[in-house]
Amino acid sequence: MDNYNENIKLALEKFSKIIEEQLVRVEDMKSQGDFVDYDKLDVLKIGVCGGDGIGPIISKSAESVLRFMLKDLVDAGKVEFVPINGLTLENRIKHLKAIPDDVMKQLKSCHVILKGPTTTPQKGSGMPNIESANVAMRKALDLFANIRPVRVPEKGINWVIFRENTEGGYAVGSSGFNVTDDLAVDFTITTKQGSTRIAKLAYEYARKNSMNRVSLVTKANVIKTTDGNFLEDCHKVAVDYPEILTDEWYADIMTAKLIDEKRRRDFKVLLLPNLYGDIISDEAAEFQGGVGTAGCANIGKKYAMFEAIHGSAPRMIQEGRGDYSDPCSMLRACVMLLSHIGQQDKADKLERALDICCFKEKRLKITGRPDGATCAEFTDYVMETLNSL
Repeated sequence: MDNYNENIKLALEKFSKIIEEQLVRVEDMKSQGDFVDYDKLDVLKIGVCGGDGIGPIISKSAESVLRFMLKDLVDAGKVEFVPINGLTLENRIKHLKAIPDDVMKQLKSCHVILKGPTTTPQKGSGMPNIESANVAMRKALDLFANIRPVRVPEKGINWVIFRENTEGGYAVGSSGFNVTDDLAVDFTITTKQGSTRIAKLAYEYARKNSMNRVSLVTKANVIKTTDGNFLEDCHKVAVDYPEILTDEWYADIMTAKLIDEKRRRDFKVLLLPNLYGDIISDEAAEFQGGVGTAGCANIGKKYAMFEAIHGSAPRMIQEGRGDYSDPCSMLRACVMLLSHIGQQDKADKLERALDICCFKEKRLKITGRPDGATCAEFTDYVMETLNSL
C-alpha cells in the first residue's frame, strides 16, 4: 500500500498540472476577440505545408489548383503562397516535438494553411511518443471547429459535420499516465466556452445555408459529466435559433442511422464532441467514396487550416505508389478554403468541377495503383474541367 500511496501522489501532481493548464486555456478563450476579416488584409498569406507520406504529393496538386483559381489575386499581390517545410515525421522525431519551433513560427506567420497529412507514431512502433501534429496545431492555433461536409446527391446525402476540435478525448491525449503497472488513466476535457463556440458556429452555418436541423451526438447517457455538459451548452445556444430543429442522438446509434437509407436523408448538420466527430465523419465519408474523397476545415478566430481527413498512407510510399495518390480530399479542402476567404464563386466553381470529375463524368479514375490515373493526371483533368465551366 505504501507504493500505491506514492504512485497516487505522483498521479495527483500530474493531474493537478493538467487542470491548471486547462483553466489557463479557459481564461484565454474568455478574452478572445472576433474572427479575422480577410477583406481588411493587405496581403492574405496561404501557407502550404506538405506533411509526410503522400502529403507532399496531394498538397502539390491542391496548391496548383488554388494558384490556378487565384491567379488574378496572386498577380495583384493580394494573395501570397508561403512554402512551409519541416513537418515531416523525420524532422519531428529529430526535434522530439509534434511541431518544431521554427515550423510553428512559420505557421503563425500565415493567415490560412493548406496542410498535407502527417504521420503520428503509435505505441509499440519503436518511435518516440510524439503528439499528433494535427492535435498540436489545433491547440496552438486554437482551431476549435473541424468542419467536414459529405455530399452524395443521388443518395440524398447532404451532411455537414461540426466536430469540436480542441477538447474531448484528444485535448490531453499525450498527457495520460500509468498510475501503476496495472492502472492507466487518460482524460476527457469539456469547457463551457469550448462547447458554446462550436455550437454557435454550427447553428450559424445551418441558418445561413437554410439547413433546418442540427443533431447533437454524444454518449451523455454514460459519459454524464463532460458529454452531459456539452449537450446542455449546445441546447442553450439552440434557443437563439428557434427555426432550426434540434434533436439528440447517441454516438453508437448515429453510426447505425447513417446507413439507414430512410433516416439518413433527414440529417443536415451534425454537432459532436471531438472523438465521436472523428469517428462518425470517417464513416460518413465512406458514402462519398471513402476518406480519400473528403476534405475538412479547421477554423479558429485568428487562423484557419484546411486538410484531407485521411492519414499519410506510408504504405503507398513504401510500395512506390505515391504518384497514384488521390488528391480529391485536398481539393475538397480547397473548396472550403476558397469559401472561407470570401471567394465563394470560385469555391462553387471548384465544387462543380469536382462533382463532374468524381461523380458525373468520371473520365479518369483514381485507384491508388498503376491501373488508374496518377495524381498529376487527375489534377490536370480537374483544371481542364474548370476551364470548361
